[in-house]
Amino acid sequence: MGEALKGVTILLRREHRVVVQGITGRQGAFHTRLMRDYGTRIVAGVTPGKGGSTIEGIPVYDTLVEAQGKHQLDVSAIFVPAPFAKEAALEAIDAEVPLMVIVTEHIPIKDVIEVMARAEAAGVRVVGPNCPGIITPGASKVGVMPAHIFTPGVVGVVSRSGTLTYEVAGTITACGLGQTTCVGIGGDPVTGLSFIDVLRLFETDDQTRAVVLLGEIGGNAEEMAAQYIEQEGYSKPIIAYVAGRAAPPGKRMGHAGAIITGTRGTANSKIEALAAAGVIIAEKPSDVATILTKKV
Repeated sequence: MGEALKGVTILLRREHRVVVQGITGRQGAFHTRLMRDYGTRIVAGVTPGKGGSTIEGIPVYDTLVEAQGKHQLDVSAIFVPAPFAKEAALEAIDAEVPLMVIVTEHIPIKDVIEVMARAEAAGVRVVGPNCPGIITPGASKVGVMPAHIFTPGVVGVVSRSGTLTYEVAGTITACGLGQTTCVGIGGDPVTGLSFIDVLRLFETDDQTRAVVLLGEIGGNAEEMAAQYIEQEGYSKPIIAYVAGRAAPPGKRMGHAGAIITGTRGTANSKIEALAAAGVIIAEKPSDVATILTKKV
């Protein structure tokens, strides 16, 4: 197992060794270039049947086990199409890669459940699926986040929505606070790291002075986070924005997990739970940075 991630947070560092599964596909190759240009240390790629070739000078292997044996990998970025994503993720678990970022969307829920169970048993952290990934500004990014929006700073961001992450991060950059790490946990009904998992990591990170939580309708992830915040007595200010106040019940809004069932999963129920836990609620995305400037 990669030594760089043992006993530390998910915050990326420049020295972390990254493998891209599905590197020879259109999306895999495109984002490999962007990640590498940002400074991410991509040391290998994996595409079955393409072993022995190279992409942008990066060696490609047929199996992840082979790549792991050559490079001692810390992180895997998965850009494999949905029908084959489960096998790719299980291969990363078997190869003992400590952290997976599954960018792929439309993976069947039953496949995701199997992957998460296997990952938990193996002690492997998973971000996603259907997520934009992670970026630690100025150090490394794994996924598809547009790097120019982010700048090194003091605010941790955790979000279910990619585009909302970019919008809010842009305002945090513009007001001069910047970000420590931004984590897109994904918008599917079943994901790896939760709001609570990431909040715990930010709580122990000395550089993170405040946290932004970006939620949306559907599920109970925000309510569970509120319960954790209240019970633990979270020590850092948290500002939250929850998207979907005007969403009609029973209609899925963009993400597979963004659907209201009855009175559960509404924006108002999430906002009420977070506010009761002491979280500062932003009425609109542009308010987040304004609130932060008063709290940090």
